[in-house]
Amino acid sequence: MKARVTVTLKNGVLDPQGKAIEGALKSLGVDGIASVRQGKVFDIELAGTDKARAEAALKAAADRLLANTVIENYRVEIVQ
Repeated sequence: MKARVTVTLKNGVLDPQGKAIEGALKSLGVDGIASVRQGKVFDIELAGTDKARAEAALKAAADRLLANTVIENYRVEIVQ
């Protein structure tokens, strides 16, 4: 089974890396950029077929390691 955990900064948290990317895109001539927020994506392959168990395990992993839940949100998706 495959899953994806997407981690993003919460609204209101400053994102200096996103601002740097925004500036770089504008300097490259990419038009229409209003703002950029960066995040991270984890593609995870799991053994087994129990989707509920996999989702619970991934939420625990995100809470404990993959995301800083003080400043970040995360979303768990079972892809396959």
